[in-house]
Order: sequence, then C-alpha cells, then structure tokens
Amino acid sequence: MNPKKHWALFINNQSNKEHFIYSLLKEDVQGFEDLSRLKGALFSKLALVKFIDEEERHESKLLTKETPQLLKTMSSGEQKKALLTYLLDSKPDFLILDNPFDNLDVDFQKELKQILGTISQEIHIVQLVSRKIDVLPFVSHFANLDNRTVHFLKDSSTYLNTKNESGILFNKPIPPPLKVIHYSDDVLVALKNVSVQFKEKPVLQNINWKIKQGEFWQLIGKNGSGKTTILSMITGDSIKGYGQDLYLFGQKKGSGETVWDIKKKIGYFTPSMTDKFTGHHSLEHMVISGLHDSIGLYKKPTETQVQLAKEWLGLIGMWDSRKTYFHDLSMGQKRLIMTVRAMVKHPLLLILDEPTAGLDDESALLFVHLVNKIAQESTTAILFVSHRTEPGLEPQFVYELAMTPNGSLGKVAKNS
Repeated sequence: MNPKKHWALFINNQSNKEHFIYSLLKEDVQGFEDLSRLKGALFSKLALVKFIDEEERHESKLLTKETPQLLKTMSSGEQKKALLTYLLDSKPDFLILDNPFDNLDVDFQKELKQILGTISQEIHIVQLVSRKIDVLPFVSHFANLDNRTVHFLKDSSTYLNTKNESGILFNKPIPPPLKVIHYSDDVLVALKNVSVQFKEKPVLQNINWKIKQGEFWQLIGKNGSGKTTILSMITGDSIKGYGQDLYLFGQKKGSGETVWDIKKKIGYFTPSMTDKFTGHHSLEHMVISGLHDSIGLYKKPTETQVQLAKEWLGLIGMWDSRKTYFHDLSMGQKRLIMTVRAMVKHPLLLILDEPTAGLDDESALLFVHLVNKIAQESTTAILFVSHRTEPGLEPQFVYELAMTPNGSLGKVAKNS
C-alpha cells in the first residue's frame, strides 16, 4: 500500500478557504496532484450546518439514524463524531479537515486526534488550521493559504515555533456609557441548587453560583456538560429557568420580568450572531445598533451616538473604516465589532460565548487584549465561555462544570 500524504494548510482571516475546499473537491489543485481524481469528503462546521438544515426542513436524519436525538440538540463533540462516522462510511480517498478542534473540549480533542491518527494510515488528510497548536502530529507537508493562493513552506519548524505577538492598538480608554444602567444590588445572577434535565437526561445537578458586579468569569466544561443550558437560562431564552431558585438582576425568574427586561441589562455575543447581519450595515451603524439591541439601525442616529461610535471605533483602530460594510470585514474584525456592539451600552453583564472559535492566533490574541481591557476599565461583569485556554486571558474566577451520570456538578476552579 502506498504511503499517504498529509498536509496542514495555515489559514487566517483573509484566506478564502471556501474557494480552496470547493476546488480541491471538484478539480485539480496545484501542489495537491496526489489527490487528482480521488474522492474527497469535508469535515467542517459548514457541512454540519447543511445536515442540521436538512434534518429540520425534511426530517432527514442522515447522521443520526441510530438515535432518536436530533443533530441540533447534540453537543459539538457529539455532532462532530456523528459527522466523522458518516463521512468515513462513504469510503473517501481523502478527508478535508476544517479547523476540526474548534468548540471541542480537551478530552474529545485527544480522542479525535487518536481517531485521525488511525485513519491517516488509510486515507490522505488535508487540515485547514488557524491555530498552530492544532496541527496534527503526522502532517509532513505545510503551506499557507493567502486569499486563494497556496504557498508551500520549505521549513515549517521555524513557522510553527514562532510566537504570535499582536501589537496592542487599544491605547485609548474605554468610552463611558451614554446612560448608566442603575442597579443597587451587588449580585447580578444567582443560581441556588438549580437542577435541569431534558426528558429523562439529567444535565445540571444542584448548581450554586453567583456572579457579582464587575467580576470576570470564565465558564468551562466538557461538551454536553450544560454550559449552553446555563447561558440560555441567564439570557431568558430557556424555559428551564422557571420554577428554579434562579435570580436575574434582583428578580426571581418567573416573577413578572420580561425577556426584554433581562436582555437590556446584558450584552451578548456568539459567532453565529454574525449570520444575522447580512444587510448593508456600516460599522458606525453596527456599533450604534448595540444601544437599541437591533439588527442594524432604522432611524437616524443622534450626534451623541455618532460621537460614541467614533470613540469605540477609534479604540479598535477602525474609525477610518466607519463607512465600510460589516459583511466586508475579516472574521477577526467582525468579532471586534460585535464585541464593541455588545459593550457599547455598558451592560451589567457581558456574555461572550466561544468568541475566539475559528480565529487565527494573532486575531485571537488581539480579541483577548480587548476583553481584558474591558474587564479592567469598566464595571461590567464578564462571562467568557470557551473550550480553549486562551493565552493572555485574565479571568478572576473560573467556574467548571464536571459531568456525572446525574447531571453536571459545578465548582469554582480558580480564584484571583
């Protein structure tokens, strides 16, 4: 049997990976002649989204035939495992891995690496990778994807060992709010012996946790441990909070508050939110829309609002691009804008859900610098959710969910 070739293709926020993937699956690509006329398969979040959409529209359970559970209700790890099993059953000659370790906990990353190591003996693998630490150990050919052009690297060791030093351009202070959200209590969120189950499956068991004004928390736990469940109860999007000892901004859940009452005190960002902003929204209007929690801006902003947008865009070095459309930005730039949008009203609580997923090393480091600065210069509490231990992130506290057969238990894993 001929030995298989394996490539790592380093991508950044300017890489046109969709074009590369399509070309590799449909036609010959220079430098990848070994894959010519071979059958390929794509292991990617993009592929998962299509399967979830197919499942919802046509009740077609291609990935989950053996289980009654819907694909969209699975954890990220369970979804990726189902996708990989499905793809391997199709007997591809090569597999394209698009940032395969994003949104996965450490244990499942190790499991996935072992699986990929085994199948690398039988099929070619092309790994598109944003983070150097994620490069698979059996890869022997390296390249960069610059927009649509592939540049092969003769000496990858120097590149892999180079530290990414992001120039800190946040040398201005955090702009103050136009209107202060008054709140007299110290505790913003309190969960007291909160337990949750979905049908017969226990998810959370007796969670006790308080988030106070100005605190910087990181929430961690394995895929399926209940992180998303907790977030959805805090934001008011889940009915599981009713009947619980769950207190949001001084009110017990279900005591007459509206979802709007909760959301106006919260700034929230998760990468999937960027899909909602498909219109022609300028960066200036994107920032101002955060004051109204709206998708875009539908009335003329005031001079005061424009000045505030100027200060925030100036902070992240993007005031000169204020008339640029949001959808024309790189992924890293979009994340900065969406975080500024979530923070512009100085909410009592800022929730960042997997905000660095898919970012390259430099963009992730820049994002972390901004979050640290917000924590240091504002009274907003921050809840940062991530499977990665981001270099440079400086949370005061870490709340960890540990899975058990009776639901996840929670504990404070680190104090400042």
